[in-house]
Amino acid sequence: MIDIHSHILPGLDDGSPDLEVSVAMARLAAESGTTDLVASPHADLQFEFDPAVTERKIAELAEASGSAVRIHYGCDFHLHYENVQDALANPSKYAINHKCYVLVELSELLVLKTADDVLERMCGAGMVPIITHPERNSVLQHHIEKLEAWVRNGCSVQVTAQSLLGRFGRKAQAFTVDLLKRDLVHFVASDGHDCHKRPPRLDEAFTRVRDEFGDAAAQRLFAANPAAALAGEPLPLAEEDNAGIAPRKWWRLWQ
Repeated sequence: MIDIHSHILPGLDDGSPDLEVSVAMARLAAESGTTDLVASPHADLQFEFDPAVTERKIAELAEASGSAVRIHYGCDFHLHYENVQDALANPSKYAINHKCYVLVELSELLVLKTADDVLERMCGAGMVPIITHPERNSVLQHHIEKLEAWVRNGCSVQVTAQSLLGRFGRKAQAFTVDLLKRDLVHFVASDGHDCHKRPPRLDEAFTRVRDEFGDAAAQRLFAANPAAALAGEPLPLAEEDNAGIAPRKWWRLWQ
């Protein structure tokens, strides 16, 4: 399995506080069946994102954790003016492995109409926004039509493994299942912050998806789609995943 969203790098945000915890997280992920993990520290008004520091921390963690998991570059990108302008000028700066997929966290306070324009501009600049954990956003829980429109216009959606297991509450769990039934989920990731409350584990969620939606769906959400994100390639079976939804505009980028 491939985990595209984690806060495993030490001392960069509200995730791992030090290298010891980061190594423990990497080993826990490996023991749970994860082979690759994207380190995605926050880029927001509280935590400054520095690509050079992120790369250095990844190298330090890789050396300290040995062959536990392969660690990849990423960022948990928050939509605020300075971030957006910088991303539009430097499309690969915040992207997974400096390719094109960008993890995007939406604030519950964000005006959804504003998000429409920003996400469209990001797609136009060659990025593929991945809307992270919408099931934990109380505004988006009541605006599923927005998610449908964003997917139709070039975005992907990532839900949190623990949401599927009910650990973020019944509303988040129910919305996650609804999104899965509507084929609006492209990735399941851990959003791991530590080894206990928010661990970097995907195995239990994988089993739940496999049992309820089939092995093909589980393989797609936990392995094939994340692998495409690492490589900066189109998601496999994208058209089948979004049956009934108009073709994605960003698909033209790959022609």
